[in-house]
Amino acid sequence: MLRNVLTVGGWTMASRILGFARDVLIASRLGAGPVADAFFVALKLPNLFRRLFGEGAFNAAFIPAFAGTLAAEGRLAALALANHLAALMTLWLSLIVVVGWILMPQLIFVLAPGFADEPLRYGLTVEMTRITFPYLLFICLAALVSGVLNGLNRFGAAAAAPVLFNLMSMATLIGLTPFVATPGHALAWGVMLSGIVQLGLVWWAARDAGMAIGLVGIPRLTPAVRAVLRRMGPGIFGAGVTQLNLAIDVIIASTLPAGAVSFLYYADRVAQLPLGVIGAAMGTALLPLLARQLRMGQPLAAHRSQNRALELSLLLTLPSAVALALLAEPIIMALFQRGAFSADAASATSAALVAYAFGMPFFVLVKVFAPGFFARGDTSAPVKIGLVAVALNLALNLSLSPFLAHVGIALSTAIAAAVNAGLLAVVLMRRRQLVFDARLRHRVPRMLAAVAVMGLVLAAGRALLWPAEPGLRLAVLALLCLAGGVAYILSVSVFGALRLSELRAMLRRR
Repeated sequence: MLRNVLTVGGWTMASRILGFARDVLIASRLGAGPVADAFFVALKLPNLFRRLFGEGAFNAAFIPAFAGTLAAEGRLAALALANHLAALMTLWLSLIVVVGWILMPQLIFVLAPGFADEPLRYGLTVEMTRITFPYLLFICLAALVSGVLNGLNRFGAAAAAPVLFNLMSMATLIGLTPFVATPGHALAWGVMLSGIVQLGLVWWAARDAGMAIGLVGIPRLTPAVRAVLRRMGPGIFGAGVTQLNLAIDVIIASTLPAGAVSFLYYADRVAQLPLGVIGAAMGTALLPLLARQLRMGQPLAAHRSQNRALELSLLLTLPSAVALALLAEPIIMALFQRGAFSADAASATSAALVAYAFGMPFFVLVKVFAPGFFARGDTSAPVKIGLVAVALNLALNLSLSPFLAHVGIALSTAIAAAVNAGLLAVVLMRRRQLVFDARLRHRVPRMLAAVAVMGLVLAAGRALLWPAEPGLRLAVLALLCLAGGVAYILSVSVFGALRLSELRAMLRRR
């Protein structure tokens, strides 16, 4: 599992680094004004649908079914299942795109009601979202083909595809801006085109693996297809609760003064680096592994896999969360404060990042706990828990945003994630499907001690070296990160939270 996690995590890290470069470019060209707010909402709507219907609900239902069919019935049966679902998905997603394009003014009114009183932001958002919306079709099909690759234990191409999103966005921002109305319009075209390119990459990889998916055909509702669809419905809430919470954030943020949507976007992008690398990698690698182990009657192996995923997630996420909270201002100032992105915008974004950092371990734990349900075919329990989290997030947003503005929105999301992760864990433990083994119980307190040491090092380093001159900010930030990283690695080794010999052995193991 670790090798697959590292494959996904490595490509995700490359994508996040390119994403930082893209966001730095966006911040310098768009800043945090009306055009930026409009583009971020235009990006949010197709991404919301993608994560709910593509990566979220669909993968939660499809990957266990595909992996189980592959293990029990062979490649031909698994390919038939994928082809039937691809044809069905192409049909209904095309209908959604057409209807969404026609009803876009009404959709934007629902997603960003605060924009309705500002004709400039509202009009720009409608125009840009109409450009980005077809991305939904291409990227959801790419998610299906990626699920096939993951079920085949091939993770490289699917994990590499988001790199193309960032490359296309930067290319169009630089190359198309002189020929369209605003830089935001250029970015919108980059989003749409990137969906086509990503679909092409994963389809080629699947064909190379002997699974050439037919994306166009007559949909057939076979029993296996119906089983996937039945699990998909509740999975929309179970796997997509985080995305629903983020959509609520946008709705509330649109009612705040201009810039709030942008502050949350930039803060979330920074938080997504460890969240995406660790959480996405864990969830992507763990789900097909658990599905295969349970289908083959290996519950003890599934138990060990779940514990090792928890251990590795906490080992990487806890220091990331503490580092982001302590270095929020240096990170935002070093990365974004230039061009149209002002010092006030940097300060507002830093405050939101601190709130998101609090919730980061819980976001990742949701990714680790959810496969424990989905691999067993249970999507109803995550639905109920997800609805609780959504309701809590909405209530907290309405309560905190009048006093804390956009920071209250970020904090509400973090608290809802904590409740979501906690309830998922409680249900799994009551079913005896999650039992913390001796190794995990031994190592978690030692991880916390190592994180405390790292936090002291970072706090002392920041007090000595920050604030820094604009030309030295990146260098100082890199030095602080290096010092914190070295302190953590030494501490986990000294305290016994990780043995480097074990890590080397796992990396060598096939």
